[in-house]
Amino acid sequence: MYSDQAQFSGQWAIILGGSSGFGLATAKKLASAGMNIAVLYRETAAADRALKENLSALTNETGVTILPFNINALEASGRASFIEKFIAGGGKKRSVKLLLHSIARGNLKPLVPEGDDAGQSVLSVQDIEYTTYAMATSMLDWARDLIAAELFHPDARIVGLTSEGAHKHWDGYAAVSIAKTSLQSLTTYMAVELAKYGIKTNLIQAGITETPSLHKIPGSETLVKFAKERNPLGRMTKPEDVANVIYLLCTAEAAWINGTVIHVDGGEHCR
Repeated sequence: MYSDQAQFSGQWAIILGGSSGFGLATAKKLASAGMNIAVLYRETAAADRALKENLSALTNETGVTILPFNINALEASGRASFIEKFIAGGGKKRSVKLLLHSIARGNLKPLVPEGDDAGQSVLSVQDIEYTTYAMATSMLDWARDLIAAELFHPDARIVGLTSEGAHKHWDGYAAVSIAKTSLQSLTTYMAVELAKYGIKTNLIQAGITETPSLHKIPGSETLVKFAKERNPLGRMTKPEDVANVIYLLCTAEAAWINGTVIHVDGGEHCR
């Protein structure tokens, strides 16, 4: 494992959805490797204060620059405002090594009422459209705006997050599953069409991981139990496991990895 912080000197990671889970773990990992971090998230005032204290401590520990942005990353105005403030705050052109799309925002509803509850809220087309934009196609908008602003490093990475639920039924997960499937197709096209900018686009399919997003899924306790039982290495995936692989993808040695889904689950998907 690399320990030389100079490999990422002057480079930046932009993390969409960095207040917890995979995004925060990645911020910590890359900061420890010398990469500057812009962390975007949407939190309450109290959570915002706590996160900024955490990030300030990380800055003191690592010596890198960390810029927190409590904004709506799904609005065009939010992207434009971020880019303006990012450049003013020290983000130089041609320096963004990583764009990590870790936004977990969507609707968790069944397709039809369950049981005799005819009044139960069910998934609408609008729910699907919102979830797909939040968890999939917004990655393209961010990539294009950063390209237009000439912010990407000549050897940059875009990393998104998919899940086993993209091709397997989980209760209430239909909208997210549709979004993740769309994300996988989008990644194929981005890998090809953004390659001319030096950008490599990949997805990580993590194993079941105990994050705040997981516990919003109906029946998540069953998913946790099943993951612990079937994982060949005898434990669940941790956010740090995923952060470690994202770090590896940012190294020069990973420059030939493009357009693929990388399983980071200890072999969980094999069973």
